[in-house]
Amino acid sequence: MKPQVSVKFIVQGTALGFAVGLVYILILYLIGLLSKGLALTLGGISDLHRITPIFYLIDLLPIVLGPFGYFISRKIAAYLSDYENSISNSLHRERKLYRFVEKLRDGDVDADYTPDETDALGKAIVSLRNDIRLSRNEEEKRRKEDEQRRWAAEGLAKFGEILRQNNDNIDELSFQIIRNLVNYVGANQAAFYLLEDEDSADRHFRMTASYAYERRKYADRIIPWGDGLVGACALEKEKIVLKKVPDSYLRITSGLGRANPKFLMLIPLKVNENVHGVIEMASFNPFEKYQEEFIEKVSESVATTIATVKINLRTAKLLKESREQAEELALKEEQMRQNMEELQATQEEASRQSAKFISFSNSVNHTMIRADFDVDGTLIYANTKFLQKLEYSSNSEVEGKHISMFINKKDRAWFDEIWKNLSRGGKHFEGDMKFLTRNGNDLWTIATFTCVRNEIGGVDKILFLAIDTTEQKKLSLDYEGQISALNRSSIKAEFSPTGDLIDANEKFLLTLAYTLNSAKEKSVFDIVPSGERKNIERVWDDVIHGIPYEGQIKVLTSNSEERWFRCTFSSVNDMYDEVAKVVLIANDITREKNMEFETQRQTEQLRLQEEQLRMNEIELNKKLREAKDEVRNQFKEIEKVKIRNEKTLEGFLDAIITTDHDGIVQFFNKAAEELFEVKRDEILGQSVRILFPEDIVNTDEFLGSYLDPNKEKITGQRKEITITTQGGKEIPVLMLITEAKIGREVTYTAFIQNISVDLF
Repeated sequence: MKPQVSVKFIVQGTALGFAVGLVYILILYLIGLLSKGLALTLGGISDLHRITPIFYLIDLLPIVLGPFGYFISRKIAAYLSDYENSISNSLHRERKLYRFVEKLRDGDVDADYTPDETDALGKAIVSLRNDIRLSRNEEEKRRKEDEQRRWAAEGLAKFGEILRQNNDNIDELSFQIIRNLVNYVGANQAAFYLLEDEDSADRHFRMTASYAYERRKYADRIIPWGDGLVGACALEKEKIVLKKVPDSYLRITSGLGRANPKFLMLIPLKVNENVHGVIEMASFNPFEKYQEEFIEKVSESVATTIATVKINLRTAKLLKESREQAEELALKEEQMRQNMEELQATQEEASRQSAKFISFSNSVNHTMIRADFDVDGTLIYANTKFLQKLEYSSNSEVEGKHISMFINKKDRAWFDEIWKNLSRGGKHFEGDMKFLTRNGNDLWTIATFTCVRNEIGGVDKILFLAIDTTEQKKLSLDYEGQISALNRSSIKAEFSPTGDLIDANEKFLLTLAYTLNSAKEKSVFDIVPSGERKNIERVWDDVIHGIPYEGQIKVLTSNSEERWFRCTFSSVNDMYDEVAKVVLIANDITREKNMEFETQRQTEQLRLQEEQLRMNEIELNKKLREAKDEVRNQFKEIEKVKIRNEKTLEGFLDAIITTDHDGIVQFFNKAAEELFEVKRDEILGQSVRILFPEDIVNTDEFLGSYLDPNKEKITGQRKEITITTQGGKEIPVLMLITEAKIGREVTYTAFIQNISVDLF
């Protein structure tokens, strides 16, 4: 069609040029004839040519203007054709670009469009598509990373709960760990090997649990130390990953057949370079990097828990021996309690035990990071643990500073919302919190921000308590272990404000011969004799009004037997300063009470027989002398017990040094002689400072506080230091300091473990 339109236009242009030439000729003829006075005839036209010869050239105008019209029309036709082609191409390109934009609006970032060199808009839209595609890819990557972090966080919380619930049974703990670990990471089979090293001559690994295809496998396999992949993993103290598992190593069997796993991973359970076991996991598919990191973090927590359980078992064994010795001593003391003076001595001993309990509670408090902030976020007080964990040397560096100083800029937005809620007296915050130390390091904690209210209920300040979880949550586990030990050593029960039993520990249930369900049917008023009902009601009314009670009460067991408790009732208030529950902490003093009644009865008998005793003074003096001899013998027995305890400590493999408040050495066992290469006789009665060089003491805060009588000791924390023996040999050791108070007398005991490795 386009060529036909062009030819027609050219023909029309040529004809127009020829016609214009004829019109000009006619006009010029008319003008020439009129000006010459000639007639408008052919003869007149011939005469005009004769008179004016130029008209011969004018006759050529149609011939000249015809080709000129042809040339002009051809140029115009070519231009119009090019213009139409350009309009068509532009329209086609715009339609193609429109379809491309519609695909982008529908979310198809993979739509294809190729712009030409002159298509600036197309290039801009293609660049926009590339940016959208890149942004979507980055968003997908961030979403995947966030999902992985959420998955890991939920997994760590889940396994933390498993560790807390099963920390009293290693076999059940190991099974629960590998069962949940296999299911959580999508593995196929796993085994848990626990190191048994009580006998140093027979160190081996025992398979305490095995799990595959959602079934528990009961196996009791023994692997000697250093044998196989398990032994190699323990020796190297590093993770072992095999992507090509030998066919003879292990097989996974199902109802459809047998298959060899393609991927094997062994993770050592180590704490402070001490291996406590190995976890072995097999899978058909390799683990992702984030899964491996998650498994390693879980293994660290499991190792810490196993180490704590082992310590608890050893502590329980020592506690049992101590109780046996205490029972033996109690039998001997029973013979001495013949008068009121011995009863008073018993009460003084109980007071000393109470002082030890208070000291123990303070030690628990010292294990946590603490700081006080005003409502505006300004730091008011920070304890030593806060300064140490955040890498500050003194309170003057942090007091008066805003809390934002310890928060990363990326965390300010969500933390400001939490703080705004706290400053208004809202609900306390409890959860994971990341802080920024002085040197720019991250400190992860399980943190609690709690509002401390004044007398009118307003927010006085905000209390911050935290446990450092950066180092495998050591402080958290230690704190929970101490609370658990306290719960095992004392009778404990929780009551509602109306007196109904909410919960009770095992010691409470055993003492009163109740099950937990039957005990929950009772109130605090049901467990006391009817004659004590009014007394306990009066005590209870004081307690729920904020007045704690400390004293003795008489209770009834399920068998209606009477027992005596030395107890405290304390109310626990909620965030609105209202009583949420009442906590009972008690010790069974039935034996002491019976002895007291017996003593009172005997005292009454002595009073009635006083006249008769006066008449037989010589016989009384004789009996007194015999009593003194008996007391002297009893003190000799007590001295023997003390010597036996010292002999027990003498046999410890770790070095043990006991000093008084002034740093004078009172006890120095055989292991300490071998470690420091010094004789006991040379150090007993001397200052403990002679064992440590001055240059180390001046640079180590832990040693400096231990050796300076005027400084507070850092107790309850195991620290790694380097000591120098008398022979000049430097040895790395782990040192733990404990404090004991009896009356005004204070002693410090240092437990020093040699952690140097001998190379053969």
